[in-house]
Amino acid sequence: MVLGFNHNIRYKGELFHVQTEDSGVANPHIITLLYRGGVILASAKTSYADIIKVEQLETVVESIMKEQHKDMMRRLKNGEFDARIFPGGVPAVAAEEPTPAAETPAASPAPQAAPVQPAPVQPPKQDPPAQPPPTVPPASSAHRSLDEVILDYLITGEEK
Repeated sequence: MVLGFNHNIRYKGELFHVQTEDSGVANPHIITLLYRGGVILASAKTSYADIIKVEQLETVVESIMKEQHKDMMRRLKNGEFDARIFPGGVPAVAAEEPTPAAETPAASPAPQAAPVQPAPVQPPKQDPPAQPPPTVPPASSAHRSLDEVILDYLITGEEK
């Protein structure tokens, strides 16, 4: 049994979570859920009861899971759930994200207004770089806690 896949994905300024799980051969189906803030927005369920006897079942199930998981993320990014997610329209933060320009049919050009020159932007004031903290020599093994010894070993791989 493949445990599953989980991804957080940002779309139009909002954070979503996609989760795909295998229920195992006793209950042979794969479920993918799309969440926002703990609320399920969409789901997809695929049964694999018809292929339960196939060789290398785990590999086949994992492949199905990956495809279903990616498909849910594609559907989100393609806007399939926008009406459900943003019933009052896309939030202002999301509206600032660049979107591809839509092609419009050729028509007579509309009169153009003179372009507005943006005000000059002042660079933000930068504070001088902070001084690095003084280095402290490592304490001898006799005066260090077990946590410090373990942390040093995990970081460096050396016993001190």
